[in-house]
Amino acid sequence: MTKLFTMDRYLRNRIYLSNCEQQKLKNFSIVIAGSGIGSNIAECALRTGFEKICVIDGDLIEDSNLNRQNYTEDQIGTSKATALYERLKSINANAEISFINEFISIDNMPETGRYNAGINALDYTDKAPQIFDKSCFNSGIPVLHPYNVGWGGLVTVLPPDGPPLESIEKSSNFNEVDVVEYAASYQRYWQKPQIWLEEVINQYKHEELTLPPPQLAIGSWYVAAMCTHLLVKIATGRFYKKFPDFYLSSLFQEEDHGKDSILK
Repeated sequence: MTKLFTMDRYLRNRIYLSNCEQQKLKNFSIVIAGSGIGSNIAECALRTGFEKICVIDGDLIEDSNLNRQNYTEDQIGTSKATALYERLKSINANAEISFINEFISIDNMPETGRYNAGINALDYTDKAPQIFDKSCFNSGIPVLHPYNVGWGGLVTVLPPDGPPLESIEKSSNFNEVDVVEYAASYQRYWQKPQIWLEEVINQYKHEELTLPPPQLAIGSWYVAAMCTHLLVKIATGRFYKKFPDFYLSSLFQEEDHGKDSILK
């Protein structure tokens, strides 16, 4: 007879996760740099059983965040890191949640060696993403890079001994769109073209105004689920693909592409 979970909170996790695995998740610590899409990842991870989470972000909540990030109208103008901390503690008051209400920079890089894995959810407005990756590499921990692709998610895991993400860099203005374009090009190379995604990239690159990439709430929660699944694999010693390989998954079906396409 299968032994029932002793932790009532995670009773419904049974079969998917054993008691032993659930304990591994509880003791596995995560540092999340950037609490935009990181806000969705943090909640999904916490509800799954990861109870040691640190969030780093110096940004404030804006109205434009509310279409996809884990915040509410009454929090506009307040600290993302503080708001997310309060949200997570309201879900599990006993969890070891911490936050750093500051931006990451060369002169301000919190110690990553105390964590088991990193999530790089930083915007590519400066070199902060590369700085965080380098810190994780030096600390010997894997770092996940999540990307919201609207109807789905893209995640790649950088191992400490693997190549840096900028190894696919084509210009000095390297950003998240380059990573998505890289994944789309490889899908085509593997004869699994994601025409819908290629079309989104093309339309974005030809927009008249200089705007941030389009993102949906669907993508934020989708990629949060993907990251949490990968964290479970890492924490429990299961196999997972590493960069330059990646995970790309979506709700969009290629048969939807046509005159009635949801992209039109």
